Amino acid sequence: MTDDAYLVLLNGTAVTLGVPPAAVGELACMETPAVRAWLQAQGVTVTSPGLRLLPPEETAALPDDAERLPVPLGEEELSRVRLHTAPHDIARVEEELLAYRSSADGREALLVRALAAGVPAHRIAELTGEDLASVKALAH
Repeated sequence: MTDDAYLVLLNGTAVTLGVPPAAVGELACMETPAVRAWLQAQGVTVTSPGLRLLPPEETAALPDDAERLPVPLGEEELSRVRLHTAPHDIARVEEELLAYRSSADGREALLVRALAAGVPAHRIAELTGEDLASVKALAH
């Protein structure tokens, strides 16, 4: 498991944060008694429009009054959440980075393009399996 993501109930303009849980696919945490009880207490379902899932790095943007529940996600689940919350251009590059491990041609060019698109070096290393120091060296 990794750092906790948050399941949150948002209203108004804050609904642009995170991603609807239903958009990410199946998540083990959604079947836990704690999440089911929290959803019931809030009077919402997994498909409610204000229900969002935020990766750990986005939780600082949560409004103070937002109802929230920490949920542990596996690496693959968290990767899917991050992919869905990334801007479209970055999400497209991240999909290519995921395919990177099986590619032989243009590996370095893809890393440089990802850095230029704004994908953080640590995220590139996570997606590709490359050493973080090697990825950072390409940024210079």
